Amino acid sequence: MPSTDPDFTGATWVKSSFSGGNNGDCVEVAFVRDGVGVRDSKQHGRGPVLQFTPDEWTAFLAGVRAGEFDLP
Repeated sequence: MPSTDPDFTGATWVKSSFSGGNNGDCVEVAFVRDGVGVRDSKQHGRGPVLQFTPDEWTAFLAGVRAGEFDLP
C-alpha cells in the first residue's frame, strides 16, 4: 500500500509555550489528519517540515515525559 505524506497546506502551526525566551524562535507543531509536522519557526514557513505519524509523535512525547532525552 503506497503511503502519502500528510498535507500541511493551510495547517495551523503553534509554538511551544516554552519559546518565549529566545525572541520567540523555537519549533512549531501542526496536527493534521494523517500526521504531525514540526518546523523551525525562524524559517517563517519556508523551511523543511519533519513529518511524524500520530503513533511516532505519541512515542516521542512519552520519551520526553520519561526523561529519555534529558542531558546527563
